[in-house]
Amino acid sequence: MVDNYDAATVTAVGKVIEAFETIERARGHLYSFHQLTGSADLVLDEAVEALEKAGHADWARRIGEELIGLNVVPDRWTFQLVEEYDDGFYATFRDFHRELLESLNDGRRHVPEQRMKDERRTRGRAGHEAGPPSTPPAGS
Repeated sequence: MVDNYDAATVTAVGKVIEAFETIERARGHLYSFHQLTGSADLVLDEAVEALEKAGHADWARRIGEELIGLNVVPDRWTFQLVEEYDDGFYATFRDFHRELLESLNDGRRHVPEQRMKDERRTRGRAGHEAGPPSTPPAGS
């Protein structure tokens, strides 16, 4: 149960939690961008080989010189973007989020969701339990 938190605080902290969860998703997309871009760069090796075999040495050379290894933004490959994001913006947001939760939610991460679960579940019905038992069953 989460009755010891006032509704206004739950709502406000819930917005920060929602924002952080969105940042987590953005971070995942950034890692996808990193991996997809790297995969495309490696496939270009196969394209160069195929173009050479097909008699298009000029195109193969241009791809090798102009595309393979090209920075995605000035001075940076995707791994550098990921590292800068992780060490800067993401780390700052994560630490702020953690500090806010410790300060206002006793470290609990999903108070709004727990409150919603408490309101929406049918007490006493199988599959609608409040959460796992507080002590492990005998023999565990």
